[in-house]
Amino acid sequence: MRTAVYPGSFDPVTFGHLDIIERSSKMVDRLIVGVLDNGLKNPLFSVEERVTMLEEVTSHLPNVTVTSFHGLLVDFARQCGAGLVVRGLRAITDFEYELQMSQTNRIMCPQLDTIFLTTDLRYAYLSSHTVREVGRFGGDLSAFVPPVIVEQVLKKFGHTDLIEGKQELEDKDEQD
Repeated sequence: MRTAVYPGSFDPVTFGHLDIIERSSKMVDRLIVGVLDNGLKNPLFSVEERVTMLEEVTSHLPNVTVTSFHGLLVDFARQCGAGLVVRGLRAITDFEYELQMSQTNRIMCPQLDTIFLTTDLRYAYLSSHTVREVGRFGGDLSAFVPPVIVEQVLKKFGHTDLIEGKQELEDKDEQD
C-alpha cells in the first residue's frame, strides 16, 4: 500500500490546498493530511479546528485521513508508514525552501521521498495568509476557500453580520 503525507499548517485550508489534496489522493492508496501543531506560530484556528475543517472539506475523498502532528515531519511520516511526502508549489520561491527541506528530510530518512505538485494556476497566488488578511477586514472569501471555511473565518474575526446577511440573500434567492 502506497501511503503519502501532505503536511501543512492549513490555517485555514484554501482551494489551493484542496487542489493538491485531491490530485495527490489519486496517486496513492492512502493520503494522510498532517496538520502541524507548531508552537512557534500564533494560528488563527486551533489544531482541532483545522483538523475538523479539513475533515469536512475532504469527506468526499475515501482514501484521505486528517490528523495533527508536532515535531519532525520525518518522525510523523514514519509513524504513518508513509514513504512519500507531498508538497505544493506556487512559485519558484516555494521551490527553494521546499527543495532544502526535502533534502534535509532525505538525509534524516533515506527511504522518504518528496513529490512536488504545482498548484492549479487559479490558485498560484493564494495563501492562508491572504485569506486571513481578507477575512480580517470582512472581504469576500468565496474565491479562496469553500463556503464552510468562509463562515469559520468570518466568525473568527467577529463578522457574524456578514454571515447572517449572506444567509438572508441565499434564503431570498431560494424563495424567488
